[in-house]
Amino acid sequence: MPGELQVLGRAVKQAQYRQHRALDSRLATVGTTLAQWDALRAISRTPGASARALASATFQSEQAFGTLAGRLVAQGLIERRPGHGRRVEHHLTPAGEQVLDAGHRIADEVLATCYATLSAGDRATLLDLLRRLNDGDDT
Repeated sequence: MPGELQVLGRAVKQAQYRQHRALDSRLATVGTTLAQWDALRAISRTPGASARALASATFQSEQAFGTLAGRLVAQGLIERRPGHGRRVEHHLTPAGEQVLDAGHRIADEVLATCYATLSAGDRATLLDLLRRLNDGDDT
């Protein structure tokens, strides 16, 4: 029934919105935003990655990621280094690693609160279901 799918889609979006608002609010206490912290996480996972790869990993356009990376460079959180050809590689600075670590602690606290009403088994089931949905995602 289409109505049920729309309700499901809205419920997923509502949970995501609540989680993002809580994360963004708490990350502000360590001087970053959710978008910035997500970029730091992506760079940490793949040091030396290109802007194209990092834009994809953070669900942004290349232009938006370039603007964000410029802000992170200005804050001293990342460095851009020449790579092969015209490629520019991205790396965390020690200050970026500190903000990333602080963000991990905050995220653990926020997410524990967001998912507090679910048992460990329910969280595992939800994760499994979301992974199954996202495995078919070609975007």
